[in-house]
Amino acid sequence: MATTSRRDFIKVSALASGMLLVPNFLHGLDKQGVPLLPGSNGKRLIVIQLTGGNDGLNTVVPYRNDLYYKARPSLAIPAGKVLTLDKGLGLNPAMEKLRLLYDQGHVAVLNSVGYPDPDRSHFRSMDIWHSGSASQEYLTTGWLGRYLDNLPGDVAPHAAIEVDDLLSLALKGDRHTGLSVQDVQRFYQASNNAFLKKAASEHTHAHAHIDYLYNTLIGTQQSAAYLQEKVKVYRSGQVYPKGEFANNLKTIAELIASGVESRVYYASLSGFDTHVRQAGQQGRLLREFSEGIYSLVQDLKQHNEFDHTLIMVFSEFGRRVEQNASNGTDHGTANNLFLIGGGLKRAGIYNEAADLQHLEQGDLRYCIDFRNVYATLLQNWLQADAGTILGAGAQVLPDLV
Repeated sequence: MATTSRRDFIKVSALASGMLLVPNFLHGLDKQGVPLLPGSNGKRLIVIQLTGGNDGLNTVVPYRNDLYYKARPSLAIPAGKVLTLDKGLGLNPAMEKLRLLYDQGHVAVLNSVGYPDPDRSHFRSMDIWHSGSASQEYLTTGWLGRYLDNLPGDVAPHAAIEVDDLLSLALKGDRHTGLSVQDVQRFYQASNNAFLKKAASEHTHAHAHIDYLYNTLIGTQQSAAYLQEKVKVYRSGQVYPKGEFANNLKTIAELIASGVESRVYYASLSGFDTHVRQAGQQGRLLREFSEGIYSLVQDLKQHNEFDHTLIMVFSEFGRRVEQNASNGTDHGTANNLFLIGGGLKRAGIYNEAADLQHLEQGDLRYCIDFRNVYATLLQNWLQADAGTILGAGAQVLPDLV
């Protein structure tokens, strides 16, 4: 029986838990190394997280509402600069590309999305959105992780991929967890260095925990090789804007076009905590978001994948209605949410604009529970049992997807 020193074992353990990130990589491959994607209906979901609490009122602007201009004397977007949509609402002038997608019937705008008893902490509110919990409920699994848990049969980690160095709670389940990979080539190289190859060849051990560790290592190398082989098939020719966010969207497009069978992709754009001098910072970020999404959509269209793809864009909370003394906004509550796709049943403005007359302690009242959005995507798009994943209280929204 081949053996490994205690020092080498510790080294393998650190690499497996820190660099490789995936505790059950092996189980998603059949005997030929072909990925298994049970329960697939050919549709996929891309989740985009705007981290920091994006100011929804300066994103989807109520440019005909005098209360908006009264609350924000120097921060409000002038009506003449707003990219008009419908129902007295328009987009921030930095979002020209998203406006093009809206005009093509590819965008649904959901207003006043939130939850009861909102929390204004970035960390807690993000946990609530990631887990799909109530504000006073603490869950250790994510809503998409539980979706993976409820797929039938063996589930490969690449059934859900977050293009980042770290995996969000949203993609962590009890039995199955998504995969965090920002650069497939680097991931493949890291999992196939000489030491790990040698360690993987010494995988027969009497101790169950050690045997599991080495089987995990072997599976990681097999799956990294699969992803590497897939992405060699295609390199996107679509022009994307510069920056990490656009690069991550390009990676998602390349994975999809290469035939990687993932049901869920996840990416983030950070920097939206705009307490000070908001206008310039938010404008730059919204332009980066808008142009990146537009390039992703064009890429997907070129490969006839857009109609099978739904993009959800959210932030952990909105901002206060009134501007602060630093030409910024402080943490708020309800916010707008975007759905972007070629298969929307009801594009455009989905519900009424945020009510600026009836506030709750200076904040917007929520009208749509975010868990009902999740239920709709799970039930109607991914064809999963939303009640099992989110609980019986979540309701499917009509005529959306």
